[in-house]
Amino acid sequence: MALDDQIKQRWQSARILLLGGSAGSFKLLFRLVKLLPMDFNKTVIIVIHRKKNFFSEIEKLFAENSRMLLREISDKEPVQSNAIYIAPANYHSLVEKEGYFSLDVSEAVWYSKPSIDVTFESVAEVYKDRVTAVLFSGANQDGAGGLLKLRQSGALTIAQDPADAEMTEMPQSAIDINAAEYILSAEQIFELIQTTTDTPNTI
Repeated sequence: MALDDQIKQRWQSARILLLGGSAGSFKLLFRLVKLLPMDFNKTVIIVIHRKKNFFSEIEKLFAENSRMLLREISDKEPVQSNAIYIAPANYHSLVEKEGYFSLDVSEAVWYSKPSIDVTFESVAEVYKDRVTAVLFSGANQDGAGGLLKLRQSGALTIAQDPADAEMTEMPQSAIDINAAEYILSAEQIFELIQTTTDTPNTI
């Protein structure tokens, strides 16, 4: 489907770009991080599944290729604009109403910690319709419930087209419960995110 004016306007008014993915999404997220401009004027939060207790160089690799400030989420860290935050392994990452992150050590959700659902649901509570959320390729249902809560809160919700995804279960699960307002290919998602905005950011 073509990108209509409505989706572009809602994207431009968003303050938070929320990205979730698992198997098959790493290359897409890496490409996205590389293309974001320094003056992106939004906060980017990435939740990607990690293997438990497995050392990862994702943050270093992303940071070396990002024009924006990029960092792993720390407990009680304020949410800032023009920054990319990555959920750390072995914790759930949440956003609190006071405008800071918190890390949670409770049980895995859908066998995953960090859980996409946990982050998506907390962001829905705080930022509501000021969010654009994208659920990419993945091999389980994590993220679908969180995406639905975001949609119910007024956020712009997008699932990668399963026909375009390396692993279909994650985006298809969101589509099955009507959590995704738009179903887009990876190229369409990149096109949308590169739509510029001059709207000032107020987190």
